[in-house]
Amino acid sequence: MDKTVFHGVIPALMTPCTADRKPDFDALVQKATQLMAAGMSGVVYCGSMGDWPLLTDAERMEGVARLVEAGIPVIVGTGAVNSRLASEHAAHAARVGAAGLMVIPRVLSRGSSAVAQRHHFKAVLSAAPDLPAVIYNSPYYGYETKADLFFALRAEHPNLIGFKEFGGPRAMTYAAEHITSADDDVILMAGVDTGVYHGYVKCGASGTITGIGNVIPHEILHFVSLAKAAASGDVEARDRARELGEALEVLSSWDEGADLVLYYKYLMVLQGDAEYALHFNPTDALTPSQQVWAKTQFDQFRTWYAAWTARHGMKQTRAA
Repeated sequence: MDKTVFHGVIPALMTPCTADRKPDFDALVQKATQLMAAGMSGVVYCGSMGDWPLLTDAERMEGVARLVEAGIPVIVGTGAVNSRLASEHAAHAARVGAAGLMVIPRVLSRGSSAVAQRHHFKAVLSAAPDLPAVIYNSPYYGYETKADLFFALRAEHPNLIGFKEFGGPRAMTYAAEHITSADDDVILMAGVDTGVYHGYVKCGASGTITGIGNVIPHEILHFVSLAKAAASGDVEARDRARELGEALEVLSSWDEGADLVLYYKYLMVLQGDAEYALHFNPTDALTPSQQVWAKTQFDQFRTWYAAWTARHGMKQTRAA
């Protein structure tokens, strides 16, 4: 079972829209191809960033199939309103040749029930037994997977190979302490942009799923490279990683909030990606104040990054 895709930096793709607010699959594949060329190890589709609740099941499957056909290693999000549909997405991912699964907990119905979640996870993992899968742990889904359930599932489903932690430092620390540290075959992924430094340096993460990396892929790859070096004991890299993490603080924080897609699509438009200007719901839009704040923070970061790399004799990986 090839787990390579999970050991790297993986952008969670957003879904661009056509003028009639339908998925623009050509633009989706184009962006994924650009991100792979920048050095990403694969992509996630459809997680929250991909707007999975706003797409039909057929649209989601078409997006996955188009990415796979283009040679993009795809980790497929299994979020759905019930376990049957989640399992269908997992099975489809396996049929078309996706690289892995990001298994999202049961939502809306009995989400707080450990028994219900166990059966949900089992159904999804069983639907694609040959695809490596990570559980997506997030407080936003109303359920936190703990060590006892994880290892009970892994004992029956060897394709469960890791844990994507979207929670804060305490949740990431719990995962490292109780789930991912004893077995090198179990992967910890930093699942939120604000958790990269803590995940790699303090918790032994070996991969990360990023939102802001859609917008500034080279800078995020640089950040992860520094964090990995810091984890190995490099004092200089530790200092530089903390500096870069602090500079990214506001841009990364949007990955935690309800408006994450709105912010990151807006930044994409600022960089000339006009296909990200629309949202599936016409009323989904940043306020004028949010737009000004986002542009100000984005411009500030790019100016800082150019000066910072020059100051430390680093080769800029991308024009600011």
